[in-house]
Amino acid sequence: MIADGSCSVLSLDVFDTVLWRRVPRPTDLFAVLAAHLRSTGQLPAWIGDAAFRRMRIAAEQTARARRESLGREVSLFDIWAAMPATVVEPVGLAELVAAEVRVERAFTVVDLDIAALIGAARDNGIPLVLVSDTYFTEEHLEHLLDRPEIGSLADARVFRSHQHGVDKAHGLWEVVLSDLGRTAGQVLHIGDNPIADIEAAGRLGLRTVHYERVDPEFQQVIEREAETLDSFGPFGELVDPAHGDFGLTTLRARTLGARAASEPTAVETSWRYGAAVLGPVLTGFAEWVAAKAHEAGTPVVWCPMREGELLSVMIDNAARARGWAVRAKPVWLSRHVVSVATLDAEEPEAVREFLRPRHELTVRQLLETLHLLPGDVPELVGSLDEMFDNEHTISTVCAALTGTAHLRNRLAVVVTGARERLVRSLREAGALDGDELTLVDIGWGGTIQLQLSRLLHRVGIDIEPAGLYLATNERCTPVLLAGLRVEGYLGQAGHPREVIAAASRSPEVLEQSINALCGSLIDFTEGGEPVLGPVAGNATQLTERRAVQDGIRAFQENWYRYVATDKNWPLLTTAAPRLAAILTAVLRTPTAREAAVLGNWQHDDNFGSAVVTRLIPRDLVQAIPYLSPNDLDDLHMRDSFWPSLLAASDRKLAAAARAVASGSLDPAVFEPSGKPFETHLRYRARDEVWHDGPRRRVRINHNGLSFARMGFADEGITHVSLAIPGRPALVRVDWIEARVIAGRDRVPKVLRWDDPADFADLTFAECTWLGGNLVEFDFPYSAVWLPLAERAGGTVSSGQVTIGFAMLPQPEPTIGPRLAAAAPRPRVADRLVAQYRTRGPVGVITGAARVAARKLTGER
Repeated sequence: MIADGSCSVLSLDVFDTVLWRRVPRPTDLFAVLAAHLRSTGQLPAWIGDAAFRRMRIAAEQTARARRESLGREVSLFDIWAAMPATVVEPVGLAELVAAEVRVERAFTVVDLDIAALIGAARDNGIPLVLVSDTYFTEEHLEHLLDRPEIGSLADARVFRSHQHGVDKAHGLWEVVLSDLGRTAGQVLHIGDNPIADIEAAGRLGLRTVHYERVDPEFQQVIEREAETLDSFGPFGELVDPAHGDFGLTTLRARTLGARAASEPTAVETSWRYGAAVLGPVLTGFAEWVAAKAHEAGTPVVWCPMREGELLSVMIDNAARARGWAVRAKPVWLSRHVVSVATLDAEEPEAVREFLRPRHELTVRQLLETLHLLPGDVPELVGSLDEMFDNEHTISTVCAALTGTAHLRNRLAVVVTGARERLVRSLREAGALDGDELTLVDIGWGGTIQLQLSRLLHRVGIDIEPAGLYLATNERCTPVLLAGLRVEGYLGQAGHPREVIAAASRSPEVLEQSINALCGSLIDFTEGGEPVLGPVAGNATQLTERRAVQDGIRAFQENWYRYVATDKNWPLLTTAAPRLAAILTAVLRTPTAREAAVLGNWQHDDNFGSAVVTRLIPRDLVQAIPYLSPNDLDDLHMRDSFWPSLLAASDRKLAAAARAVASGSLDPAVFEPSGKPFETHLRYRARDEVWHDGPRRRVRINHNGLSFARMGFADEGITHVSLAIPGRPALVRVDWIEARVIAGRDRVPKVLRWDDPADFADLTFAECTWLGGNLVEFDFPYSAVWLPLAERAGGTVSSGQVTIGFAMLPQPEPTIGPRLAAAAPRPRVADRLVAQYRTRGPVGVITGAARVAARKLTGER
């Protein structure tokens, strides 16, 4: 409309349109003002930031109430006159007003997109009008708008609500049109307020554009971060006294708003996740890394692949924008490669530890990794398809690899070759050219850094690798004890606990979001070229990952647009608490759209195997209605990389998980009252001895349902015993699923019991099958036996059992009649069971209780 001359006047709102503040809400600036006034001795030390903010809000309300008969528009002088005399008189009214204006000037920013629009209007000879609901005087507003980004506004007409005694919603637009002498249709107005700028102006016929500050979807994101857009709501604890919110709230919103609106698709959701969540976090991390390197005089930092492709570019962008002589370069490294290259073949325990973390890796795959043929280790020829899922297999392989001098020497040759290839690759990349080597990675335990240090020491290279990480957990303690520099941006060595716990519990989606679109590093060729594993995910996932990275880059690009206009733009080096809140919030409470997209992603193991795992395993989807918030915390990382994604797909579970994550509810609320009970798994092996297995706390969730998931591993397992309720109870067993590794088949077999015919052939120890899927457990140790070996066609080396059930607790057993057992073969459930099954879980158990009571009392 400006370029084609279809509007005669361009009208702009001022605040949150031409100018925006580096705070989440306008009233948060009052807290910043309090810190400034205290630092200059102009505010009593006992008045805190939150208290002063409340005082300033109340003073404005008081001033407007006093002028009710004259109109509610007030000046800044009127507002300060309503503050207590004990605050105003020692400093003076004029000085306090001037101080507030100075803080406003320091924290307001010209919107660069609106600045470009103003420039276009000038180029096309379209006059500019500024219309603002404000308590600032003409002189104040002129000072706030005196910015090189928008040039002189001497020719612009300015209409202020205080000047005319009326705001936009109650008559200011009529004043504007009258003074301009234009018809409403000739004016194009752009503003953020849906009522004052859009509705009120639109009623008079002005053409309007809603410059929405925060769209509804982004508002959900802000709220999960414990922020609020309510100007009069509670004070945000993360407002920095010196930098507010660093401009992050508005710049995230502006980045989202700059993208053309589209229907919510998986790609769009992915892009927004990158722009609004990971973009700010990684922009801050990259800037912190560049600053650390600049301060240390480190000219080059090295970013291990696969994260290194994106991180190196972001660090280069940060250093260039800030004028620092720092470069970042990607380098090929992985946990698997450095662990092979540093393996001590002479130490059986070192070999054992090398084998232990291998997830779903077979003996055959291990030998291939170590460049060994089956004939090189004849003791293992009969075990090639066995997995490292139990201590027996680990011990057997360890003994075979280290049992003879010949094999130890053979393994040592393999390790030496791996070491030489790795060092050659580092030299060719230039990583060993200087006297320092600083690694930059997402982090957690610093494993690569520690092992690389040992490797370099072993080959006589006098370089101690340093590490700059997004965060590190307690597993970095050995790195610290080795005297190596290991720093974390969001947290270090497990502190702050809530940040590190969330980040290190669910790192996979973060890694998949920022990794290069290639497989993980498995080895190097003799020529130093990387040998990569398979790429995780299908074409859809790769497209979504690309969109996430596009969103990340879009935010960083927007951030440095603003840095380029202001040499005093704040560094994100001190913004870690706010950025940590952004990251932990999404990890704890992803939105339903985020969960729907990211939950379908796959993750590669990146530790020597070709295993690719979904972030939400398919077998857990059926368990969602059975879960409580505390069950999510109990899930092992291999059960679910990101438990919160499970919660996001169930409205009630998601609400409960959000309440716990925000601290609004104590997790104990979701624990049953009274004595705790546990589902107990035991297993029987070839020795015919029952062995104790894991236990899982029994809970009853909002649907009246319960869940248990337990793993086990040993040699030659034949049966599993499940004391499901762990107490006397009537139980409806909806399904039992066992995922097992049996015989020499490395593909897990899924065994399932969910039909009456399935239950009829089970063994019930001190419990009674009532028909259908109902079982009466008489004692805490009453159990159902699962014949795993019989069903799987061979003994089991490891497995995982998942149970979905509903239960009605019963009192401790006493002498008396019991419920009659069902016939030994499957039968059609009697009228009672059929009735229960049609009424849902709570109805089933309630009905079972009535039947029990009738039978116990002899009634019919």
